[in-house]
Amino acid sequence: MSDWQQVSYAVDGGVATLTLDRPERRNAYTTVMARELAEVAAVADADDAVRVLVVTGAGKDFCVGADLAGAGTFDRSAQAADAGTIDGVARDWGAIGALPFAALRKPVIAAIRGAAVGIGATMTLPMDIRIASDTARFGFVFTRRGIVPEAASSWFLPRVVGISQAMEWVATGRVFGAEEALRGRLVSRVVPDDELLGTAYGIAHEIADHTSGVSVATSRQLLWSMLSAPSPWDAHRAESRALVELGSGPDAAEGVASFLEKRPADFRAPLDGVGLGWPAPPEDLA
Repeated sequence: MSDWQQVSYAVDGGVATLTLDRPERRNAYTTVMARELAEVAAVADADDAVRVLVVTGAGKDFCVGADLAGAGTFDRSAQAADAGTIDGVARDWGAIGALPFAALRKPVIAAIRGAAVGIGATMTLPMDIRIASDTARFGFVFTRRGIVPEAASSWFLPRVVGISQAMEWVATGRVFGAEEALRGRLVSRVVPDDELLGTAYGIAHEIADHTSGVSVATSRQLLWSMLSAPSPWDAHRAESRALVELGSGPDAAEGVASFLEKRPADFRAPLDGVGLGWPAPPEDLA
């Protein structure tokens, strides 16, 4: 962990914090950051002491997008060796850093202040809850750079905000403020800047302190998976399986007992085996 150069990570009271940590470059995204985000996501997922992950940026911005190196920044022809390939072409570095959040079994809360532009916006889409400060500015600016959205955002964004809103933001490529993000349902709350982390941690601790880890993990996978299910019968099938498996487990027994005894629940079931809804990534992309 001490070798991470562009992110920092800490755990306190069941809540982990991942901070994009290049404030001198406004947390601009690099291939190093991409790999470190993936590594931290794996560490958080494997640690049973972590119940929730909060992601934020150091300094005044969340992430201003890719660290532009010049006219060849987006030329992927020479990047395949570093990124690996998919269908014979170089993989998108945005997805390498962002998709590990989709694979997590723990809920992820993005606490966003300042600029969240390009990959700074799309990396938050696989996260579950986005809280914005009133200073936040978002932009899916790819068409203004001559490229297309990345980080699997063509899958995530229409599901988060709807196709019409997604197309408006992507086609124009314009930067917009926190209130428009709230109206478009990209974020669930806008708060004063000095209340941003307190709000995010308040939600995180409400989850960590009062809920079953296996219940939250399975529910997260079910909800995301059902966004593409063809019918409610697919949800019925997956939920039935989950209810059978979790209903006979220790956390379900503790949940009922704590309610009847009018005391806080003490949930302890590990996450081993949780994977009822969200499919694992293909082996060549894991």
